[in-house]
Amino acid sequence: MGERIVVVDDERIILELTSMILRGKGYQIFTAESAEEGMELIERERPAAVLLDYMMPAMDGMTALRKIRDGYPDTYVIMFTGKGSEEVAVEMMKAGASDYILKPFNNQDLIDRLENVLRIRSIEIHNRELIKERERLMREIEQWNLELERRVEEKSRELERAHAEIVQSEKLAALGHLSAGMAHEIRNPLNTISLFVQLLKGGLEKDSELTSYADKTLKEVDRIDDILVKLLAASKRPQYELHMVSLPNIIERVLDGVSEQLKAQGVRLEKEFVSLPPPILADASELEQIFTNLFTNSLYEMKEGGTLGVRLSHDGRWIYIAVSDTGKGIPQENLNKVFDPFFTTKTKGTGFGLSVVLRIVKTYGGRISVESDPCTGTVLNIQLPFG
Repeated sequence: MGERIVVVDDERIILELTSMILRGKGYQIFTAESAEEGMELIERERPAAVLLDYMMPAMDGMTALRKIRDGYPDTYVIMFTGKGSEEVAVEMMKAGASDYILKPFNNQDLIDRLENVLRIRSIEIHNRELIKERERLMREIEQWNLELERRVEEKSRELERAHAEIVQSEKLAALGHLSAGMAHEIRNPLNTISLFVQLLKGGLEKDSELTSYADKTLKEVDRIDDILVKLLAASKRPQYELHMVSLPNIIERVLDGVSEQLKAQGVRLEKEFVSLPPPILADASELEQIFTNLFTNSLYEMKEGGTLGVRLSHDGRWIYIAVSDTGKGIPQENLNKVFDPFFTTKTKGTGFGLSVVLRIVKTYGGRISVESDPCTGTVLNIQLPFG
């Protein structure tokens, strides 16, 4: 079957003539004697084209034309007119008519005009569909690009984290070799110094000033030895005993140990145990050392009060711990250094605290990262695997 065509004219002879001509060409023809009836037909049949009389009672052709163009953009309109003036033709074309035919018309001219309009309609509708498809494809491409950018950014962050972890592991390995040699080389002369100072002290009067010098020297020897112990702890795992331990209990125990300091400094504790992970195989003293160092660092940054946050949760693979404070934060340029041995921003301190934490977390196959903002403070995020 051919395209559906609606013919609207108040002259019965025009309706009959156009119907006969166009049906002979295979078109489906629907006729109406008024614009109102024609609009109902258009709504029902959604024709490809409408042959519409310019002069009709009640609703005239121009009003109907505007309604058709507004409500049915895929229906093209050819106007019939008995007025052959140029002004009328311009008015019809401006209102959206695709063509116009003067009455009385030539049969072949009617067919040619209609076929031409239908051909233009087919091309324009196809073009609109192509534009829509192009817009859809452009949106898809934009979404793909955004997804690609997101994945590249995500993989870049993962690569940066992996690189940072490799660098930290290499630093810890190098520190292990260095500290083991240093401990041996330094402790031998250190023990000799301690021995000779004790011998010298034994030959001095108890209350003399020289005795106090000897005591101070022995104290400094002990301090050097303590630094060596911390240096070894940051790079090498000391003796340990593995048992099934509860992380919530470990955290509670360490928090209990700093409770008086929290009160003294006016620091509020926000503890959120979202979920309680099952016990894990670990050395309890090592896990305690993690939280002792983290809480001590946080409290150091909040001498005038603040909030210490502890958040614990887990899923089927990882245990997640976040320790936060509302201190002054860590400068951006120092974020990559906080786990380095000897690095510290404290006026007193050796800079081994977070190095020890890193070493312990890595020992258990975990991950640790730091986020900091001068306005909100610092967050240390730890992930520990099950088993």
